[in-house]
Amino acid sequence: MNLLQRLQSPTLVGTLFILIFFSSCEEDLTTIGQDVIGGQPFTTGTEVYDVFAFNNNIEAVQTNKLGVYQLGAFNDPIYGKTEAQITSQIQLSQANPSFGAYSQAIEDSADTDDNVATIKEEEDVTEVYLYIPYLTNSLTSDSDNDGVIDDLELSGDDKTNPDNDTDGDGVGNLRETQQGTNPLSVASVDADSDGINDVAPKEPIIKNNFAKQVDLDSIYGNRETPFTLTVKRSTFFLRDFDPQTNFTEAEKYYSNNDYTSFTGEVLANVEETIKDKEILIEGKDDLSTEDINEAKTYKKLSPGIRIPLDVDFFQNNIINKEGSTELLDQANFKEYIRGLQLSLTSAEELMILLDLTKASIVMTYTYNFYNINETKDDTTDDTIDVKTKDFSFSFIGANFTGNAVNTFVNEAYPTEIADALNSSEEADKIYLKGGSGAYATIDLFSSDAVISSSIIAEIKANNWIINEANLVFYVDNAATQNISNIKPPRLYLFNTETNAGVYNAATENTIAESTFGTFLNYDGFLEESTSGDKYRIRITDYINNLVLRSSDNPNVTLGLMTTPNIRVAGALNAKISSGDQELPVASIISPLSTVLYAGDPSSGEKRLKLEIHYSKAN
Repeated sequence: MNLLQRLQSPTLVGTLFILIFFSSCEEDLTTIGQDVIGGQPFTTGTEVYDVFAFNNNIEAVQTNKLGVYQLGAFNDPIYGKTEAQITSQIQLSQANPSFGAYSQAIEDSADTDDNVATIKEEEDVTEVYLYIPYLTNSLTSDSDNDGVIDDLELSGDDKTNPDNDTDGDGVGNLRETQQGTNPLSVASVDADSDGINDVAPKEPIIKNNFAKQVDLDSIYGNRETPFTLTVKRSTFFLRDFDPQTNFTEAEKYYSNNDYTSFTGEVLANVEETIKDKEILIEGKDDLSTEDINEAKTYKKLSPGIRIPLDVDFFQNNIINKEGSTELLDQANFKEYIRGLQLSLTSAEELMILLDLTKASIVMTYTYNFYNINETKDDTTDDTIDVKTKDFSFSFIGANFTGNAVNTFVNEAYPTEIADALNSSEEADKIYLKGGSGAYATIDLFSSDAVISSSIIAEIKANNWIINEANLVFYVDNAATQNISNIKPPRLYLFNTETNAGVYNAATENTIAESTFGTFLNYDGFLEESTSGDKYRIRITDYINNLVLRSSDNPNVTLGLMTTPNIRVAGALNAKISSGDQELPVASIISPLSTVLYAGDPSSGEKRLKLEIHYSKAN
């Protein structure tokens, strides 16, 4: 994947930094040891221990209250096809809304009151747009800070030179960025800095009034293929609270729920293509400002899906319901409108991850407004004007208010994988799949708690200073050769009793608030190599806690999943063969998968193992 290729250099730099760090620690320890232990120097060593892995099939996962939702189809070369739909509530931006200038009650009394300005406003919906932004790559770098990300600069350019002229219009990128012209378009340039565009039509420049190109993330499949987004009214009522708990706990909805038969009117059936530029929305000219044409200043939205919805539906079910009990509060509105169901189809498989917390529906309508033209006592110059106003709806609130459910339909797994996931035996290979897929449990040292404790006690008795402890997972390249461009970028190792990640966030090395800039000590990144792809997870703190505080920190079973972002926190319910249990959200939000070597004797040096690098006094 291009994203991963771009990350090889930063990852290598981070790895070298960590190796240098540990090397310096060893040197310090040797010096300290000579002072403290009568001149006896430290020596270092490495011990390799067995690790025991077990596969687990996830029959269904809780998919409401997520931050990111999957939509479309993903054809996994290993595990088969997964289709994803979204069923979501929508919420009023304001409870009991008044459309226009007056409430419906005031409008109803317009013929009988003594105020000439209260009239029938006759609100009329003119357009409705659904907008859901794509996820963007927060890692994208602009090495020279010239306003053009490295990937968009010319291949021969020095990425650290802000004077690059990517569009070849004679003005460097940095200067164009400062002037507010587009460094990626020859039709937007101001070489003489006179504030007038040099290219016809030669008009005054409105700074940054163009669509910037953005690096999109978490889109799997052919981005060039057209897709059809279908939006239907959902007739299924998504409860916020569970009646089985006397409405004291949130309702849980699972990925295997089927809502396809619970639909009403079709609100949209629109063909779209993925565009990686900002969406420009033309403004409306304010006639009161003669020197300025506001229509030429664009409102900008981050790249995403923006499609029109059925106007009549919103006229009949929203505008015409002004002042009714259906719109009185959010609870009534959710019961009345129920929600929307979204599905995506395309000629080629395409899966898009979407953030519903930033999705919206904007309904634009006109209404009659009685204008007294600032002459309250003179009605001869009064006019009835037509004004335009917007009203918005949201999906999932920032604090996960509201409900949306992801439905996953998985194709049957190949026999080899299905048998491995349903086996209680130690795994020869580890099968990991996001969504309602598969995860592994990991036992360090031994699957027998007594043997495991005795090994930990032996390490403690040896008085080792543990410099580094690594779990090394080699990818089965033969099994994954067809997913070379979509391998999971990182693995998530967690405590199965708490679902917390096996890392100490307080001591982690973080260089950027991005997927590949956080928790570099922990690592867990995919390392691609001709000798074999692998993931290395550092669990030094975890092992030290086992050895030094074994009574307070027993050797618990660990869990292993894929994740697009290790900082995604929280856990949700899942249904596995042994019953219900909680699993981290980290893997639910991604369709990616892999196959790793575990206890397979034929894997040789690629067999799963725990490496402990230690120092001790001679």
